[in-house]
Amino acid sequence: MSTLPSFARGIIWMSGALISFLMMAIAGRELSDTMNTFQIVLVRSVVALSVVLVIASYTGFGAMRTDKWRIHLIRNTIHYGAQYGWFLGVSLLPLATVFAIEFTTPIWAVLMAVVFLKEKMTMGRTVAVGFGFIGVLVILRPGAEVLDIGSIAVLLAAMGYAAAYTFTRFLGRTDSPLVILFHMMSVQTLIGLGPGLWGWVMPQLVDTVWILLVGLMAVSSHFCLAKALSLAEAGVVVPIDFLRLPLIAVIGFLVYNEAIEVFVFAGALVIFAGNYYNIQQETRAAGS
Repeated sequence: MSTLPSFARGIIWMSGALISFLMMAIAGRELSDTMNTFQIVLVRSVVALSVVLVIASYTGFGAMRTDKWRIHLIRNTIHYGAQYGWFLGVSLLPLATVFAIEFTTPIWAVLMAVVFLKEKMTMGRTVAVGFGFIGVLVILRPGAEVLDIGSIAVLLAAMGYAAAYTFTRFLGRTDSPLVILFHMMSVQTLIGLGPGLWGWVMPQLVDTVWILLVGLMAVSSHFCLAKALSLAEAGVVVPIDFLRLPLIAVIGFLVYNEAIEVFVFAGALVIFAGNYYNIQQETRAAGS
């Protein structure tokens, strides 16, 4: 693969992230049949932490030190809440709806970067935010039906992910991706022990596969995404991420007998258009 152009390798790594997100959603849905959401988040963190510890044992645990532990604590507390909301949504909503609402994460990230990182509100970002809110209205159609707890949970999860990404940009100035991942899984395991063990249900044998999968995909999704963005511009790899929606819609239809909603695709397309326009504008500005 090293002989391929960097953009082609970026696309391959992004495809890996895409598959990881799909498999994590399926694993979460399967585990929700026997486990509560707190337990799912806990087993995800434990498995992912185990993988990171193995990697850290080769690089040396001394390299995992950071002087930004307060920021890590805040970031990962927020990210834990976002993970809970996402897995709750996976257990309650059609999978395509979960992914469509999650596409609003870059919109919230833009707003938080402007407020907290003092970044400029450019035309591209304004379009992205405007299209994002329109897309959410199309997907959720407030007034057409009562907003359910699942939709609200995923929307709050998207906001939480955006906040976590904002903190990650700050931490990335001094800490490596492995350090950020190590502290993320460590903190979330500690936070999740209490609620996860409360009302613990002994997993069935078949759940073992899904438990391993949900944790492994948590690590691989972060790693593949980071690699993809390091090899190719966001304008190249981000459109691939949009394939999550039609793919998960097909899976939901074939495996879980979920209806394919036109409004979900229409809203997601509006959100994607705003995000893509912003990426193009950001890329153009960086190259000038």
